[in-house]
Amino acid sequence: MATEDSMIEYFDEVLKGGSKELVVDDDLQEMTRTAVWSVSSYKPPGNDVTRLHDNNMETFWQSDGVLPHLINIQFQRKVKLKMVAVYADVELDESYTPSQISIRVGDGFHPLEEVTVVRLVKPTGWVYISLSGDEPRETFVDTFMLQIAILRNNLDGKNTHLRQVKVYGPRLNPVPLQPFHFTSKEFITYSTIR
Repeated sequence: MATEDSMIEYFDEVLKGGSKELVVDDDLQEMTRTAVWSVSSYKPPGNDVTRLHDNNMETFWQSDGVLPHLINIQFQRKVKLKMVAVYADVELDESYTPSQISIRVGDGFHPLEEVTVVRLVKPTGWVYISLSGDEPRETFVDTFMLQIAILRNNLDGKNTHLRQVKVYGPRLNPVPLQPFHFTSKEFITYSTIR
């Protein structure tokens, strides 16, 4: 784990470019529909937290203050999370574009555990940040809260523009206690629970 002083030089992963189209595996679902979103600051008017999940790439959240800039997503119950997707565009946002992001999880604001620190190199679309660990058992992160901390911006900019954030976890199995995920109606109809 990195300390606040060493985060500038420490990265779990370097992510380059991005994708204009959001591509997500069918076994994942977006988890934030019922979550409570908050940010450390925003630049009024119109660049508030709702811009992060309005599905419009033309709008953006803009921070207003000193780094790090924080996005907090709190869930009503403990959820399993696998991936965070952020939409950033260095061509549109220049020095406002995040270049270093920390992902933290926990039961609330204190204490939060850092899952990963990533460096974004000229992001131009959707960038996918995995929350999975190196161990096979670390497929998901169980948490009540996810925090996205923007630690640094492109060209050492002060404030941040982030256009979208999506958080994904496993799609729930439609047949409770069934070890397999059936996708056809026929299999679901004839499956049994013993």
